[in-house]
Amino acid sequence: MHEMSIAEGIIQVLEEQAEAQQYSRVKTVWLEIGPLAMIETEALLFCFDAVTKNSLAEGAKLNIINIPGEAFCMQCLKTVPVEKRYDSCNACGSYQLQITQGEEMRIKELEVE
Repeated sequence: MHEMSIAEGIIQVLEEQAEAQQYSRVKTVWLEIGPLAMIETEALLFCFDAVTKNSLAEGAKLNIINIPGEAFCMQCLKTVPVEKRYDSCNACGSYQLQITQGEEMRIKELEVE
């Protein structure tokens, strides 16, 4: 379950930023995740609760913002939605797609004290 290591990485970023930005407690984390990031959100929520124990984010709420997947079709030159890595273009059927959005997983915003 790589969601545990992702949750631990989030806590590490929060701790580093707490030192740099001078905050002592995290109340809410907004996390953007694309469908191509291969992250199980329910597992991540569970792991986040587990790793925040005895940390500056203990009791913090993790809000997931799902961002859509998009790709540029090199055949018909359109930007099309994608849900899986090997989807075909819904305009022309080509598989020559270059992913432009949806692989991300990033902290978008924090509510801190």
